[in-house]
Amino acid sequence: MKHAADYGLAARDITADLDAVVKRSRGVADRLSQGVSFLMKKNRIAVHMGEGRLVTPSEIEVKNEQGSETLKAEHVIIATGARARDLPFAQADGNRVWTYRNALTPSEMPEDLLVIGSGAIGIEFASFYNDMGADVTVVEMMDRIVPVEDADVSAFLEKALKNQGIAIMTGASVEALDIDDEGVFAKIKDKNGNVRETEFSHVIVAIGIQPNTENIGLEDLGVKTDRGIIEVDGFGRTNVPGVWAIGDVTPGPWLAHKASHEGVIAAEMIAYELEEEDEAPHAMDRRNIPGCTYCHPQVASVGLTEAKAKEEGYSVKVGTFPFAGNGKAIALGEAEGFIKTVVDAKTGELLGAHMVGAEVTELIHGYVVGRELGATDRKLAATIFPHPTLSEMLHESVLASDGRALHI
Repeated sequence: MKHAADYGLAARDITADLDAVVKRSRGVADRLSQGVSFLMKKNRIAVHMGEGRLVTPSEIEVKNEQGSETLKAEHVIIATGARARDLPFAQADGNRVWTYRNALTPSEMPEDLLVIGSGAIGIEFASFYNDMGADVTVVEMMDRIVPVEDADVSAFLEKALKNQGIAIMTGASVEALDIDDEGVFAKIKDKNGNVRETEFSHVIVAIGIQPNTENIGLEDLGVKTDRGIIEVDGFGRTNVPGVWAIGDVTPGPWLAHKASHEGVIAAEMIAYELEEEDEAPHAMDRRNIPGCTYCHPQVASVGLTEAKAKEEGYSVKVGTFPFAGNGKAIALGEAEGFIKTVVDAKTGELLGAHMVGAEVTELIHGYVVGRELGATDRKLAATIFPHPTLSEMLHESVLASDGRALHI
């Protein structure tokens, strides 16, 4: 809307209503949640509300206001999820110090916002609140933001966010938070070791998650965990027969689509073991899990980064294609960004793909499918992509790995 004139449109006196934005987002979430409830009822799934604890591998005690009951099953799937991790010196209070849940339903618009952590959650909220008009500062302990992404993506995103007005401090840490009714005073140590105190109206803590695995009976049954995360095989089995686990209680990445896929695999494997299915499902391949960050510009990736591929001993060739060379991106007014592919120079295997730019979270599936089907650079290069689309950049990036890109 701010760039409407570029498209020959008139839009004046543009304002944002945070309460209305939140109301709509929660309405969408509630609708989706109700849809899941409907599907469970449709498929005759009995729901028992309460607090559950494994008594044996096949028995769960459920307590609620009406009392307790014991449920029995041949197989049990643990899917208790996770919660935001707190800072040891500043517990989230929902007022001045927020977790991601508080940031989804803010009581007021922050004026000066400190975001601690630059993973997907931290960067998404930093981007959103900056777009809404807050002065945003991001503090990251690592030497670059979104540190799990390819280094080229991190560098591009940091530059883009800074150009949008977000202050970013890498190699830095928050040493202390002093909270009162008026705001938050943060002591921040920069990468040179200098400590300064800055005032913010609100703080979002985005330093990771804590699995909800306490007090559900895992210790008594001997279920193996590592810092609360349940150890599983590629099908969701734990070390205790009959006990399975999926989602944010299992090793990362901690993403909704990964959790959903784990659920399908575990359910199908249980059906196979019960001889209700003739064929076993595929095991989870964590390298084929796409990562998506919904900031502006968006970030998406799958597989190995260039650095990781080289670290693992691959001889690689890299192709990069800019959004500025794509007709659809130019027409959309979104000509900033790039797509990068990492290919095994010996076999042509697509080792990884990394994107930053408009709607890349809608594009990454092309490479995910390619990796799942074992596509090579030659096969991808021989694929016809429709024009004009952003997806053409997937083709061009692979061509670029051989110096054969058409539009740069």
